[in-house]
Amino acid sequence: MRRSRGVLGGLAAVPLAVGGLVLPIAAAPASADESPATTVSVRPDQAAALRVATYNVSLNRPEAGQLVTDLTGGADEQARAVAQVLQTTRPDVVLLNEFDHDADEEAIDLFRSEYLAVSQHGEAPIRYPHVYTAPVNTGVSSGLDLDNDGEVAGPDDAYGFGEFEGQYGMVVLSRYPIDTKNVRTFQHFLWKDMPGALLPDQRTTDAPRDWYSATELAAVRLSSKSHWDVPVKVRGRTVHVLASHPTPPTFDGPEDRNGRRNHDEIRFWADYVADDSAGDYIYDDAGETGGLPAGALFVILGDQNADPVDGDSYRGAIDQLLDHDLVRDPEPTSNGAVEAGAVQRGANVRHDGDPALDTADFADDAPGNLRVDYVLPSRNLPLRGSGVFWPAADEPGSELTGVYPFPTSDHRLVWVDVRMPSRR
Repeated sequence: MRRSRGVLGGLAAVPLAVGGLVLPIAAAPASADESPATTVSVRPDQAAALRVATYNVSLNRPEAGQLVTDLTGGADEQARAVAQVLQTTRPDVVLLNEFDHDADEEAIDLFRSEYLAVSQHGEAPIRYPHVYTAPVNTGVSSGLDLDNDGEVAGPDDAYGFGEFEGQYGMVVLSRYPIDTKNVRTFQHFLWKDMPGALLPDQRTTDAPRDWYSATELAAVRLSSKSHWDVPVKVRGRTVHVLASHPTPPTFDGPEDRNGRRNHDEIRFWADYVADDSAGDYIYDDAGETGGLPAGALFVILGDQNADPVDGDSYRGAIDQLLDHDLVRDPEPTSNGAVEAGAVQRGANVRHDGDPALDTADFADDAPGNLRVDYVLPSRNLPLRGSGVFWPAADEPGSELTGVYPFPTSDHRLVWVDVRMPSRR
């Protein structure tokens, strides 16, 4: 949701030449709806691999219904470029952030049929027969003055910032079956119901008064979009895809209500996957309580809007996941990110973090490029490889990331390959 520039870095698996780029081979699921011509063959020792990715595609539009209009006919250049990135990297499961949600799911059906299932600039089509999407909090009117500007109107008074319901929505695409009966959503979970929440009140800030009134506090939801637990069935095992897109920790005042909310949206998953009682307070939209069972396989993924070192996020926000005992940080990298930081300079020269880990090309003056997009598997999923799709300027594929205004998004696709344990 910001701006600036554009090697497929961190490639740690067996290479495959695809459209001029060298990529590690991802396993093709037996249930994938794909013709033999487009199925990637794998070596026997690659058969247990699963590629999971997150990609903030910036396929959001200023008005409801505009994305459906833009995608109709298969000619939208941004959507074609996004589809080409997916066809090049070929994830088995991918979360798309900032994909406008519509009640009839027309937009995602169009994207699958008229973009992903059609070759883009010579790349093999990719088909995702399984999809999960649901309503989010963006643009949903609260009927309250949540931004304290004296009016009850506009995107800042919605449960999540948005000009209309569903703007900046989320979609999970999968080549493996999704256990839709056991999906859990947490769209309506109240922020106040998180024990020790960093609410912007006098208890935790120097503000002269609480930011939210008692009435508002009884209504404010934790998720700026939603939190989803999407179980995916992979060769007899279940992997819980834990998807979210916390609010940016900016666009507020000294009360830091967005920074605090971002911290707690991230904390939600840390508590949810804990193998103790940390997640007992959690309830889903169906009224079921508690977090994941001990020993579950999971991957936490999404645009978390928090860098571990630089940027404006609340102190330690993303470290709640990166330092979690049950979570693995693959630290995916790219050469393109290093190049971008060196060329763009600006805020980037003042950063303390490793530029190779950056996943978003933000404004040069502030905040600079950051690591905000994550794919974090559970420690019981052995790592096979990882990377960020950010080609250097002189490498094939750089036309898909480019410089501002970006042909795809200011975020880069992040992928991780894990080895699936044998069936128990």
